[in-house]
Amino acid sequence: MRSGMIAFMVGLLVLRFLPTLPPGELLVAIALLSAALLLTRAYPVGSFLLGLCWACTAAQYALDDRLVETFDGRTLWIEGRVSGLPEKRQDSTRFLVEKATSRRGELPSLIRVSWRHAPEVKAGERWRLAVELKKPYGVVNFQGSDTEAWLLAHRIGATGSVKAGQRIAGQQSLDAWRDRLRHRLLEVDAYGRNGGLSALILGDGSGLSTRDWQLLRDTGTTHLMVISGQHITLLAGFIFAGVALLARLGCWPSRLPWLPLACVLSLSVALSYGVLAGFDVPVRRACVMIGLVMLWRLRFRHLNIWTPVSIALAVVLAFDPLVSLLPGFWLSFAAVGMLIWIFGGRLGTWSPWRTWGRAQWMMAVGLAPLLMALGLPISITGPLANLIAVPWVDLLVVPAALGGALLLLVLPSLGMLCLSLAGGALHLLFIVLHWIAEIAPAWQPTQAPVWALVMGMLGLLVLLAPEGFPLRGLGLFLAAPLCWPPLYLPAPGVATIRVLDIGQGLSVLVQTRDHVLLYDAGPKSGDFDTGEWVVVPALKSMGIGRLDMMILSHGDADHAGGALAVAQGMTVGRVLSGEPLRIPPVLGPQSCHDMRWLWNGVMFTTWQPAPDAKGNAASCLLLVEASGERLFLTGDIDQQTERRIIASGRDIHADWLVIPHHGSRSSSSAAFIAAVAPSAALLSRGRYNSFGHPHPSTLARYEAAGVRVYDTAMSGALTFTLGKRDLPQGARQKRYFWREN
Repeated sequence: MRSGMIAFMVGLLVLRFLPTLPPGELLVAIALLSAALLLTRAYPVGSFLLGLCWACTAAQYALDDRLVETFDGRTLWIEGRVSGLPEKRQDSTRFLVEKATSRRGELPSLIRVSWRHAPEVKAGERWRLAVELKKPYGVVNFQGSDTEAWLLAHRIGATGSVKAGQRIAGQQSLDAWRDRLRHRLLEVDAYGRNGGLSALILGDGSGLSTRDWQLLRDTGTTHLMVISGQHITLLAGFIFAGVALLARLGCWPSRLPWLPLACVLSLSVALSYGVLAGFDVPVRRACVMIGLVMLWRLRFRHLNIWTPVSIALAVVLAFDPLVSLLPGFWLSFAAVGMLIWIFGGRLGTWSPWRTWGRAQWMMAVGLAPLLMALGLPISITGPLANLIAVPWVDLLVVPAALGGALLLLVLPSLGMLCLSLAGGALHLLFIVLHWIAEIAPAWQPTQAPVWALVMGMLGLLVLLAPEGFPLRGLGLFLAAPLCWPPLYLPAPGVATIRVLDIGQGLSVLVQTRDHVLLYDAGPKSGDFDTGEWVVVPALKSMGIGRLDMMILSHGDADHAGGALAVAQGMTVGRVLSGEPLRIPPVLGPQSCHDMRWLWNGVMFTTWQPAPDAKGNAASCLLLVEASGERLFLTGDIDQQTERRIIASGRDIHADWLVIPHHGSRSSSSAAFIAAVAPSAALLSRGRYNSFGHPHPSTLARYEAAGVRVYDTAMSGALTFTLGKRDLPQGARQKRYFWREN
């Protein structure tokens, strides 16, 4: 039976790695075969097929609930209810609309919208909205987060931008009560940490700034500011321990059995906390785990602790197979499994502080391969930060915050006092975390091959096993490839070109054997900096920690917005720009001028065709030549500048052209395309950009010239080797069933 349950879980988990879903006819055949095998008691194979069939069916249902192609990019009037707590960030509000209807046709059951300069939107209200609808979409690079997977896992079938709206009904849901509580929390004098209190009480992290999240990431304490299994388990544990203590002291009524009531009360409190927090995916996962652990403690304690954990994993996956698309799912169950592995088979006892200290560093080491596999940063200071922060938050901040929230209902003044104390404690913690973060920021490891990750996971499990486990020293040998993963550098005379997928902007990496150049650094919009969240992680995942040169074509935010974050994230040798006065002075920008230099047999040439111009026309140009093959990067030049380039008599012939100004109508004249005569062109732009790039007439000119266009919005990040005359590989070529290709 145990083998059947494990096979069922494996079948559910296989979904995460499928490139495409089986067709409906094949799923029916798999279901029938599974039933036949289970009837003949071939449990492992039958259970595996049952899990696979159910997971694929659930995934197909979620895919079918996505926005239809005919509505993609169109603005429709829709009507629906605001679900969950709206997120307010600077000048925009983001919220979910559930069960939306439109006279134009059927819509997904859940739509995520953003509304700039919105009026006050409250949870539970019904609105009539004019929304520009979009299919679920996100940038795709060769490493990093996957927005489309996240949207599918949360059953969000469309996104959109609100153009206008009208409230048609007031608040009518549990979320409305949560929203009112959030407004009361924002009125508390919490030393500026009201957003943190809202995150801990209601699971609403929108009140935390980008800087706060960066600090939490650098110190490995992000899990403390989201309602996770840790907080819910702690609260349930307090209730269980309290009842057990009363029973031991003889203060519990003798006619009432304490153990069943302790289990029931603990689970009830956990579920209540989960409802208060919105019962999101991590909360549901934690409540299932607690319920099974309580059942194990009540009736099945003779079984080992792995039993309730395995059942919880199976139940969570069976309830929602798409949860395997979320990194938090893997990390939470891996953390539980790691703790059991670390402490389950040890003899003797450790002091509480020794136990706590060892748990922190062992968890940090044990989860490192999984973090690397998920493309997530690893906090160097995480063990030290968690050693202090976990008991501080769990034993002081959370009890005071929850107690204050409950007291607001009966004794408002006392509740305000408790919340103020919780806010002060949280503020003090952030000060300490800031000191710890200054020791070392989060480390973005180099992307390791699959074989190195598997060896590393096995090696660290062996290394962290209890004393007496055979061949523990072998763990160091197996884990070594994680510390020194192989780097694949271009050969002399050629260069690796990577056009990053950063939305509406540009960032191109040129790497030779010993040198690295970055042309433009991506956009910065509001508090989201592409340089910090996309460009730097992408470079570090490639093993790049230093740029010999960064060229910022001009000063517009979509090209130079991420430059400061890039310079803060790694060493930059030299910065050139067509508009140095618009670049942050701390970067030491220099004017772009005629330069030629050779790196590892690859020739680089820069010049500025219109040094007296401003804005797009001032773009600094870069021509790269490797083994007779050429790449031409043009920034945002317009047709007037193109004519000036042609008139200069320079040899601008190139095999590859990065399309000027993201394909706008004002660039890429027929004469310029003919002068460059590229075999192919590279287009960097956001799929749903508000400028309408690329313009159809521009694409028509490239088509008329016989130039093939590779588009990051459709292909994801592009990479190829200049000097080998090969074709670009798009990140979206790595197929997953949830991703459009």
